[in-house]
Amino acid sequence: MNKTRFALRALTFLVVTLACASAAHAQATRTWVSGVGDDANPCSRTAPCKTFAGAISKTADGGEIDCVDPGGFGAVTITKSITIDGGGTFASILAAGTNGVNLNDSASGAAGTKVARLRNISINGAGTGVVGINYTSGKALYVENCQIFGFKASTAQGIRVNLVLDGGQLFVRDSIIADCASDGISITTSVGQVKFNLDGVRVDRCAVGFHSVNNTSGYMNNCRSSANTSHGIQIENNSVVNIDHSTSFGNGGMGLQVNTGGPSVRISDASIMNNVTGGVNIAGGTVFTFGDNKIRSNGVGDVIGGSLNTTQPKQ
Repeated sequence: MNKTRFALRALTFLVVTLACASAAHAQATRTWVSGVGDDANPCSRTAPCKTFAGAISKTADGGEIDCVDPGGFGAVTITKSITIDGGGTFASILAAGTNGVNLNDSASGAAGTKVARLRNISINGAGTGVVGINYTSGKALYVENCQIFGFKASTAQGIRVNLVLDGGQLFVRDSIIADCASDGISITTSVGQVKFNLDGVRVDRCAVGFHSVNNTSGYMNNCRSSANTSHGIQIENNSVVNIDHSTSFGNGGMGLQVNTGGPSVRISDASIMNNVTGGVNIAGGTVFTFGDNKIRSNGVGDVIGGSLNTTQPKQ
């Protein structure tokens, strides 16, 4: 009898111990960071972590990292579905000499399926940053109410999408990208097609403002590209881009540069003005117009290399 009781007690102790250990290592659905936090903490509301990198390891797939108070929370690599939200305070990432945010789920065991949401974050390259947000693998990236600036390494970009799998998506809303050595936003894929939607996005003082490089399909609404040293908008290589109610103004190159590779561009209610080299340069592909655009006072000409097509495609 005593032996039986001892065995039952030992088994009970083992079960409780394992349960506590499991609970201790469980990842939380919501975690917190603070400017005075510590990454050794569990990242709870009352014991927050110091950095996004420290918090993400303790956050469950599909969970959220929020900010208790203002702080610089460091660069982060995202390999799971997650939301990082700095709303209600000042949340920043200082990315001198590196990337601010990497989205890469290629080693997650479910490549091309993870969704990341970045909200209310300031990402500062401090003059030496490489890429503000670098998206190489994942299902979708949402960037909402963010500021990305100061990425001045030799080929530095604000947002770079360079996917190795088909089906990726980029959504950017109410955000500002400025002072980048290369493209403000660059989108390309080597496999299939990448889709994008830009709404209320400003790109200023970069090289090319918005660059659709290869195999993209998307929509720009209420966007502005201005004071960039090269083209305001550049589209090429099997890309289909719709530009509505947007502005390309005062850029050092063309307002809209359409290159070879069969791109198709539709412009409606767009303002393309005061660009140094010219307004719209049709070097390849087709530019369709709805006839309600304002293309004026551009360099050597408002429309160069071809003519705007008023016959709208059905697709």
